[in-house]
This record gives sequence, C-alpha cells and structure tokens, in this order.
Amino acid sequence: MQSPPSSERPERALKSVFTSLPSHISPALAPQSDNADPESDFNLHEPEPRRQPPASLISPAFTPPATPGNATPNPNREPRGIPVDTSKSTEQGPQLVETLPEVFCAVRARIPTVTGSEMFLHLYQNNVDNKEHLAIVFGSAIRSKSLDAPRPGETEMDRMIRGAYVGRLHPGRTNSRIEEIKQDAGVQSAQAAPLVRIHSECYTGETVWSSRCDCGSQLDEAARLMSVPSNARTGGVIIYLRQEGRGIGLGEKLKAYNLQDLGNDTYEANLLLRHPADARSYGLATAMLLDLGVDSCRLLTNNPDKLRAVEGPNREVVVTERVPMIPLAWKTGGKQGVRSEEVEKYLSTKIEKFGHLLSRGE
Repeated sequence: MQSPPSSERPERALKSVFTSLPSHISPALAPQSDNADPESDFNLHEPEPRRQPPASLISPAFTPPATPGNATPNPNREPRGIPVDTSKSTEQGPQLVETLPEVFCAVRARIPTVTGSEMFLHLYQNNVDNKEHLAIVFGSAIRSKSLDAPRPGETEMDRMIRGAYVGRLHPGRTNSRIEEIKQDAGVQSAQAAPLVRIHSECYTGETVWSSRCDCGSQLDEAARLMSVPSNARTGGVIIYLRQEGRGIGLGEKLKAYNLQDLGNDTYEANLLLRHPADARSYGLATAMLLDLGVDSCRLLTNNPDKLRAVEGPNREVVVTERVPMIPLAWKTGGKQGVRSEEVEKYLSTKIEKFGHLLSRGE
C-alpha cells in the first residue's frame, strides 16, 4: 500500500486528533466528517480565519458596568471630603496659641516635578523660631501677600529674583508686572476652598526610606491630589513645618525608635523620654495660610485635633471639609505603599491612642 505524500501527514494527524475529541469539548465546533477535504479544512500554509463560537457563549446579553468592589480609581478625580464645622463641636479641643505668629515669605521659586506637574516652593521666616518653614503651592491662584508687597529700594530684577512676579520667567524678561499684583491687592483669591495638607517634617520617612511610618507616602499622595487637572482651578497648599518627631527633634526621635524596638509604641516612647506624646503646634501653619490668602480650606488629615488647631484661636481659617488620608497600602491591598510590621503598629497607635479617624473600611 502506497503511503500518502509527506505533505498530507500533518493534516491527517491533526484531523485525527480533532475527530477523536468528545463532542462536549466544543459544541460550537462540530468534528468534520472523514470525507472532508484536508486541503480546505487543514491548510497549514494559508489558514482560514478561526471560527468564533456564538456570542451567547462568550457573554450574557447584559454586562454589568463594573464589578462591585473592584472599580479602578480615577487618578484625575478630586478626593471626596467630609463636611465639618468645628464651631458646633462639644468636645474639648487642642490647646491653641493665644495670638498667631508673624510670618514673612522671603522667596519663592517654580519647581517642575518628576511627575510633570509644577508647583511654587515658598520659604517662610517668622518671629517665634529660627527655622525655615515651607509652603508648597499648586496652581496660580494662590499668592503670598508678604512676598508680593514692594520692598524699599528694590529693582524689578530684585523682585524677579525673589519670586515676586506674575506669570513665568524667561530669558530676557525685565518686568515683574507689579502693577497686576497691585490691582489684585497683593493676592488672587481662589474661587473655592483649596486642598490643604499640614505636613510635619519626617527625615526618616521621607529621606532614608523608613517603614516605621507612612509620612513619605502621605506627602506624595497630598502632592498627587493637588496636581490633578480637576483641582487646577482652586489649587492646593502643603504647609511643611520643621517639627521633626512630632515636635521633639530628630535626635530624640531616634531614641524613641530604640524604645520602640524594646517593646514600646510611639506614644509611650515619647512619654518615657519626658516629652509630650505630640508636641507640635500649628499657629505657624495658620499664619502662613492667611498670608497666602487662604481663609477656608478642605483639609487632608485623619487627625481630629488638627482640624481645630489649624483654624487658629479665632477661627481665622475655616476648615469646611476633612479629606481622609487612607494609607496607600490599605487602598491597594498591600501592592503599593509602606508595608511592614512597624507601620501597622504605628497606625494602630495613631487610631487607638491619638484618636485618628481612620479605619480599613474607608
């Protein structure tokens, strides 16, 4: 018996495999009969388009718009806030400064960021300490009154060098456009309450990659929220206060870390070092916001004491909404953000002992 040409053997072998499969494997693709032309059904050189099963086998007639609980967050959506009114609170609030300190913006500069957005970094001086506190401002609607105010004997170049100009600097520019600033009385008010984050310096969490806290990721998230296009109209401000370790300084903070490794939490460690559990003050933040023309804001925080403290002794700045700061690791199921045994204990202490408004269900 003469064997079939070698070119037909692969087709016969494939046909044998397909015809030997039980019918329940693919009801939409019935096996072909033995009389089918192998050249037309199993042409390996010029294959026909694959037959598609009926649409009813692929998808039901109605497809839900989204899988409940698994929707992808919109990175350009403004954060949702919770309306607040501290004037109606019956709880005892934090101790406030009697009078706000005097602040003075010495210089600002445009900072292009690695994400493609831009912000203006403002450096502040004050009459209560010798530290250089910062305001990170997003958007063009928020300006510093003390920076824009004319200074005796300065030239237009002096004004541009210290950042008191309108628009954008470019080679050959010679005018700060001070007349436009004067027409706006030194500040352009935002049309609505901007996002504000009061952030205390954390060298360990922001610079040396510590996983004992989530301060670095909170700073990143605040900047991201203020950079989204939908927030461009109102802008945003991060007040960066130089009060490391909840006000006890870096050296004492490192001692507190050692006490934590000995079994104490962050609250207990500060007390064992004879410091308050939280020694921070927010009078400078209030004064800086007022200098920036911000008298109402949506505050990014989980700390209920900060809501009232930032408003000042006479509610000079009114917090209209609290925008929760959910840890990124919680929002992403541990795929992003800070993940460690230490940070989980840190967050638990903030909830249980500092009263932070935070839960995994948010």
